[in-house]
Amino acid sequence: MNPQCSRCNKIVYPTEKVNCLDKYWHKGCFSCEVCKMTLNMKNYKGFDKKPYCSQHYPKTSFTSVADTPENLRLMQQSKVQSQVLYKEEFEKNKGKGFSAVADTPEMQRIKKTQDQISNIKYHEEFEKSRMGGEAHPFDNNAGKAYQPSSPQKGNYEPQPPRSAAAPPASGGGKRYRAVYDYVAADEDEVSFADGDVILDVQQIDEGWMFGRVERTGQQGMLPANYVEAI
Repeated sequence: MNPQCSRCNKIVYPTEKVNCLDKYWHKGCFSCEVCKMTLNMKNYKGFDKKPYCSQHYPKTSFTSVADTPENLRLMQQSKVQSQVLYKEEFEKNKGKGFSAVADTPEMQRIKKTQDQISNIKYHEEFEKSRMGGEAHPFDNNAGKAYQPSSPQKGNYEPQPPRSAAAPPASGGGKRYRAVYDYVAADEDEVSFADGDVILDVQQIDEGWMFGRVERTGQQGMLPANYVEAI
């Protein structure tokens, strides 16, 4: 049985039938809903199962939202929440201006090199101060004579201690004078005061010596940058 035309509701015969938009049309009835211009399968635009020409095709528009008191309240609440979150993030990140640096072997090597350069510069400045007859540097914070940090000790087996009353061996070995006070930090070290004479001095490594304090008769390891040869 032949279907009816969706426009005129008359019978549509196969020779004039147009099947489109899930409906059947006469070729002359397949026209724009607005201007009634006859359309075909190439130039029609379908909307809500109705044919339109490109000029009268319905445009999609956004729904406007009225500024009701409720919408204004929600908008203000959103702004307040955003400000609260911003302040929380700011407080968490306060004081974290420096980026974290991974402690990689390369970074450890660079740090060690920088420490060595600083130590070399300190010794150069110290030697220049001594040779120029300048006073020893002072610590501005403490207001007292500056004392260099003692170097790292190596493994050393000292000779058997001598008695305090025993005279030094003939020849006496090397003699040094203390230029700073030093308090022994380990059992194998010896304490001395600025101006003390150190006898029988033996060089252990670049940073440490072994000797006997003439004033006290005690002997042990001492930092090499606290004494000078006499």
